Amino acid sequence: MMPMLAMWEPEFEALEREPLERLVLERMRTTLERALGNPAYARRLGGARPEDVKGPEDWRRLPLLTKAELRDAYPFGLACGGDRGYRRIHMSSGTTGNPILNPYTAADVEQWGTVMARCYVAAGVAARDVVQITPSFGLFTGGFGFHYGAERLGAMVVPTGAGRTSLQLRLMRDLRATVVAAIATYPLRLIEVARAEGFDLTTLSIRVGIFGSEMWSDELRARIERELRIRAFDIIGMTETGGPGMGIDCAARAGIHVWEDHFHVEIVEPLTGSPVPDGTEGELVVSTLTREGLPLVRYRTHDLTRVLARSRCDCGRTALRLDRLRGRTDDMVIFKGVNFYPRQIETVLLRQPGASHEYQVVLDGEGGGERLSVLLEVEPGCDPGIAARIGRELHDLLALSPEVRLLKLGELERPQGKAVRVVDRRTVR
Repeated sequence: MMPMLAMWEPEFEALEREPLERLVLERMRTTLERALGNPAYARRLGGARPEDVKGPEDWRRLPLLTKAELRDAYPFGLACGGDRGYRRIHMSSGTTGNPILNPYTAADVEQWGTVMARCYVAAGVAARDVVQITPSFGLFTGGFGFHYGAERLGAMVVPTGAGRTSLQLRLMRDLRATVVAAIATYPLRLIEVARAEGFDLTTLSIRVGIFGSEMWSDELRARIERELRIRAFDIIGMTETGGPGMGIDCAARAGIHVWEDHFHVEIVEPLTGSPVPDGTEGELVVSTLTREGLPLVRYRTHDLTRVLARSRCDCGRTALRLDRLRGRTDDMVIFKGVNFYPRQIETVLLRQPGASHEYQVVLDGEGGGERLSVLLEVEPGCDPGIAARIGRELHDLLALSPEVRLLKLGELERPQGKAVRVVDRRTVR
């Protein structure tokens, strides 16, 4: 058993289950009361009253909130903090329809800093550290969340924001950064640019990486840790919940701790919305318990995961632990009647010797038929036989028979933000 580690708020993070559950119930009622103060929110809750919520089973009777409803409520249709005054606006980066806008009260900004400080400490970060923040600062929540948490901790902040990878590497080295915060695939860009420019990664002092915002497999985490010689931690959160900071895994690697005194999570069957038992994979549903500007009551995230444990972790924390996010219900690809997630293909690719971390799954439709291709960049001198091996493994795993094309390093386009893993060119779905 690992020794008890530092916590930012041990009075909450190590709270026994019974008092924690009482606190959650109290905050559920407060959240419901706050939501009922907005007539539009009250209508969709169908006459629910705070005093009717006597336990999680009563909470599960409330209607599920969807992304479409939040988009339709743009800009402030379901906002509930107007009487307190808003101090900040953040917004989702949705590509279709209205964006999802989240208004923050002063208390929301304070809460964000608190949960992010907890995440940093869970990852072993302390006031002595130098934190380089590479997500963008702006309407996207990432940069500011990491910034607030590091400042709360008392660490030195290097707020570089997104892009300028050569400069990022130089600053990491010259300022002796010990922690890097990033979207999950950005470390791959750091490694790639370092290789292209002859930058010696061994000159860096980075020891901790905190990555999120994208699905990333255990194989990808292992590759990042090996190349950068760091310990990588998986942080979760989204614009709707207030940004990153909803939870993080700890050094025990036994699941992602969710800060239950701030966020109530459920796992439901994606098609029916019915609850599933602990240990069963399903869709993550989140309710915020302390957010004022945009309280969420049973929000469907589309993320797939499962509850791993509700017992005390070896690190001493008692918050329930989720499995790492396995995919998204809306990222599922259907090809010739086979359902699969990009992460399943990534797992096969990244365990191949000589395979790069850059790949794309391309679906084409022509002449009434469909074709599936996997494009994979490989290292110079890579055995071309891995294409056939990948084909066999994907057939055994998913009953797919893709064309596997091996590319030179750098052939696939590098987007500025999140990696584009699936390109669907079919005109008929």
